Amino acid sequence: MTLPITKIPRTGLPPLALVVGDPDRATAVSKLLEDAVLAGENREYRTFTGRWRGTGVVVSSHGVGGPGALCQFGELAEAGVHTFLRLGTAGALRDGIADGDLVIAEAAVRDDGVTQQLIHPEYPAFATPEAVLALGRAAPEAHRGVVWTRAAFSPMVLKPPMREYLAAGVSAIEMELATLLVFASLRGLRAGGLLVIDGDARPDHPDPTAYAPHREIVAAGVARGARVALDALVELGGAG
Repeated sequence: MTLPITKIPRTGLPPLALVVGDPDRATAVSKLLEDAVLAGENREYRTFTGRWRGTGVVVSSHGVGGPGALCQFGELAEAGVHTFLRLGTAGALRDGIADGDLVIAEAAVRDDGVTQQLIHPEYPAFATPEAVLALGRAAPEAHRGVVWTRAAFSPMVLKPPMREYLAAGVSAIEMELATLLVFASLRGLRAGGLLVIDGDARPDHPDPTAYAPHREIVAAGVARGARVALDALVELGGAG
């Protein structure tokens, strides 16, 4: 018996999950684990179980954007996950944050296009404090701050409020974290996010083909981030 969207088992998954956007990234992270097994695959969702430093974990991909990611989060929770960390890439929005750097999200701007249909817009998207602290201990060099989760990858006719969020000191922009944070809070679960910078997003280029994340400095950051996130996840498991 499997769940309908992710095709993962309905029960029995480890309670700790590292979620990523790219199915190939899920595969790459699974190769770091002991006894990794493919637990389910369908569409953009690829899910593995295994052990990191002796603790059972899930690694699962959710694709691009909040609505599809929300489907994954819900089914992982149904199958037994209570602690989520998202490892993703993001564009920098502040001076001093360079390609390959890690950013720990303390909270997220809810411009994700889906949580507005779950709860009133005044409700905040905040990371579980112990997740922020665990990630900080695993990567003391990482930046911290608020990130902007935006549903549209590139602007078109409407002009997004880039200037306002730059003035507010928002650290980075990505596409799924606010959805995870709101979902987890509403369900009484724990969640946090670690982002790897893959470019300067402040120009907000309208041509999506100008995006160039496939560079060695970004790949090295993702490899570092995977180990950081797994270490933090296991710490959170030990904390209950």
